[in-house]
Amino acid sequence: MSCVMRKKQVGNEQMSRTAVLASIQQLWKHLGLKDGFVEKKLVLSGDPDKVVQSSFRVGQLAQASTALVGLAASALYGRRKSAGDAGDDRSGERLLENAPEVKVDARHAVLCFASEAYNVVNGELSRDIWDDLAGLYATKDGYVRIHTNFPHHRQGILDLLKCAGTREAVAEALSTREALQFEQEATDAGMCVAAVRTLAQWDLHPQAQALRGRPPIELVKIGDAPVHNRFGIPETEKETVQRPLDGIKVLELTRVLAGPTAGRAMAGFGADVLWITSPNLPALPVVDIDTSRGKRAAQLELNKDEDVETLRGLARECDVFLQSYRPASLEERGFGPAELARMRPGIVVATLRGYGWDGPWAKKRAFDSLVQSATGLNVAEGEAWSRSQNSGTTGLRPLPIQCLDHAAGQLLAFGIIAALYKTTTEGGSWEVRVSLAGVGQWLRDMGQLGAEDAFKGETMPARQAPMVEEVSNLSRNYVVRNPAGKSPRTLTALKSAICLDNVPDIVAEVPGSLKCDSIKWL
Repeated sequence: MSCVMRKKQVGNEQMSRTAVLASIQQLWKHLGLKDGFVEKKLVLSGDPDKVVQSSFRVGQLAQASTALVGLAASALYGRRKSAGDAGDDRSGERLLENAPEVKVDARHAVLCFASEAYNVVNGELSRDIWDDLAGLYATKDGYVRIHTNFPHHRQGILDLLKCAGTREAVAEALSTREALQFEQEATDAGMCVAAVRTLAQWDLHPQAQALRGRPPIELVKIGDAPVHNRFGIPETEKETVQRPLDGIKVLELTRVLAGPTAGRAMAGFGADVLWITSPNLPALPVVDIDTSRGKRAAQLELNKDEDVETLRGLARECDVFLQSYRPASLEERGFGPAELARMRPGIVVATLRGYGWDGPWAKKRAFDSLVQSATGLNVAEGEAWSRSQNSGTTGLRPLPIQCLDHAAGQLLAFGIIAALYKTTTEGGSWEVRVSLAGVGQWLRDMGQLGAEDAFKGETMPARQAPMVEEVSNLSRNYVVRNPAGKSPRTLTALKSAICLDNVPDIVAEVPGSLKCDSIKWL
């Protein structure tokens, strides 16, 4: 490599890191966190624009959202090690001294955004997570993408189309439909479908206009509560805190993929995460085993009064209530943010939605792949690919990883930990709000790479067992906590991309099913 080319490469890498740092600082400031902390505690490595192949800055999205979680965890850890009485923030210098340095490598962060793809259990590679009907289909006037990974969503689509359960039959049925009309029909039926739009078409949509100008994460005060030292540690016991969230109780009611990713991040930092799922929904073993690391798992049937009361008892004692249920479904059972704040003053409620809190799609079901299609990202990625290949034809192209889901999960965890910090300095009950479409807009705001640089990044490693060396070097083993009578298993999975200096990673177990643990706090 010539000296000129090397200088250009170094310059581009520095510009990319500067852009990541600016994104981090913007959201850090937006949540009202400690000035100067990011610059003093964060170490970034790798060129985020060269760690994955895309025209969008997926590497920047991964590194920035991941780093925000680590920074918030470091700040809370420093406060717990430093603060005296509740609300005493005079220990700023001691906080900085005790807060560990945060290191995040761009390539490692991107690989973790596809962690579910690389799991190996007892030496065997996990199967593909996608249902055979899920994906993109041509319609009479365009394209739609359908999501059928849950059996009831699959059957719902087949019922609407009145066709057999094969890709050929679905394709034939959709070829006679109009894209927008079928999207609306499926939405009205509670199914998961997105018509494919261009960026320009999405920008004209009322839902895009409702999201415009909003940050990808919002922290809303939902109730008054006194400043407390629930997480404060007496001077004589401060050395017993090993991880930022030791002793913090997280009640998680989520499914695929962003919500469980947030819960996994908090479990990795020491929280007691009790993951509650419904027995009416099937297990998705490939994703479940990856996102449940460090958690305990149990099930409640919220159509039963006694199980609702059990959940209410858990909520009265939790510090965090994390949920990604269909909008209003938990409110109808008495677990809306306002009700939870009255039930447990000082609580942090974290909520994930597909398309935000306002606009005509505020209650619309969504998954990462559907949001990519609906908001124009797939068309823009396809057009950029065509330009990079000097091709005269354009097609649709998904982003290389489910980065909206994973980034949303990281932002949820960031917001939760930031809110926990605020409860010890200014009090209050808080709601963290993140939407997949909001994350998609954040990715767009980071800009697209030009034709010269687009798709020039590293390829994603092959999915195989044994793992390729790059994945193996970044992975570790976990014991799968199996139900009685089942043979022991070992999960090998990617470690977190967040490194906190001198803070141990001691998560060792994974629940072997969605109902293998007691429904109580430790």
